[in-house]
Amino acid sequence: MKPKHVLLAVAAAVALVTGSVSVLAAQARGQQNQTRTPAPRLPDGKIDFGGNGVWNLPYVTNMAARMVGYKEGDLPPMLPWARAMYQYNRANDVKYDPEGFCLPPGGPRSMGTPYPMEIIQNRDRIIMIFEGGGHVWREIHMDGREHPKQLNPTYFGHSVGHWEGDTLVVDTVGYNEKTWVDFSGLMHTEQLHTVERISRPFKEVLRYEATYDDPGAYTAPWNVTWDIPWSEGQELADYICQENNQYLLDMHDDLGQPFFQKSEGL
Repeated sequence: MKPKHVLLAVAAAVALVTGSVSVLAAQARGQQNQTRTPAPRLPDGKIDFGGNGVWNLPYVTNMAARMVGYKEGDLPPMLPWARAMYQYNRANDVKYDPEGFCLPPGGPRSMGTPYPMEIIQNRDRIIMIFEGGGHVWREIHMDGREHPKQLNPTYFGHSVGHWEGDTLVVDTVGYNEKTWVDFSGLMHTEQLHTVERISRPFKEVLRYEATYDDPGAYTAPWNVTWDIPWSEGQELADYICQENNQYLLDMHDDLGQPFFQKSEGL
């Protein structure tokens, strides 16, 4: 089984836990057609990204296709090594995708991994909890701090946020290189700097925009955007990727050898 099939199967399994694929699809269609209601606000007047429900993240397999002004076949402006790695990943059916190993998606990819996500707002921070992608969370500091001068690179980096009107602007640096930009095989380096703009124009819609700025892999910054539907009353499920990832059992390397070797006595 290839990683794409694994991710699709896992997404379906999660949908079955939280209801059913058909119900979720119908829900999404209904949200597209229904009358929009005003976005909720906190006592201080700020937009409330939470509520009694979750955000049903879409399955964004190809970030290039979500670029602003995208035309068929467009790709981000990659440096030669990044393009070569992209072509290599495509040639082997992206079987080395870190997310296929149950590692965290990191970066904007976490907002395009097809599992529900919950946002919790506090006075000095915003927390995003992801049901999938390694069952992880990210923290956005809202107390006016700056990025530390010395950062230990991590999957989600170090995020600071501020408000521009009703839009949350999140600046993140300090990513490690253990993640991919997306399932299509786009890469990045530790120089990656992202700026995300998140808004809730209506209760039913989360609008997401992100800028990738990585001079180690790309010749210029590039932008992506998509909308995320709200699911009223839905809760996060306790889904554990490692319990369902059967793909790894049959995985082989480029030389045809088993990628993982069983230890003696197992």
